Amino acid sequence: MTTYLVLSLVVLVPVCALALTVLVRAGRPVLLPALLGLAVLVAMTAVFDNVIVGSGIVGYDEGRILGLRLGVAPVEDFSYAVAAALALPALWVLLGRRRAR
Repeated sequence: MTTYLVLSLVVLVPVCALALTVLVRAGRPVLLPALLGLAVLVAMTAVFDNVIVGSGIVGYDEGRILGLRLGVAPVEDFSYAVAAALALPALWVLLGRRRAR
């Protein structure tokens, strides 16, 4: 049985590995704002996920989650926010380099 954690890790691990490589190579002027954006997005995800899960708009199969929650939102739900918060600045760096050439 596939769990939400397995599905999340399939996306999260390669995206974050590549994105962090790009961001670290780009240096401090790019890395620090990306990490600040990550913190803000995770905080916002915590608020809004708790609202949508707590209100019943979104539900999870209890047999497919770890059981660890931040409020009422399962921790697996944060993986997409983390991937996006790191991938978008990395893409910005990569696409910016192409334009500079």
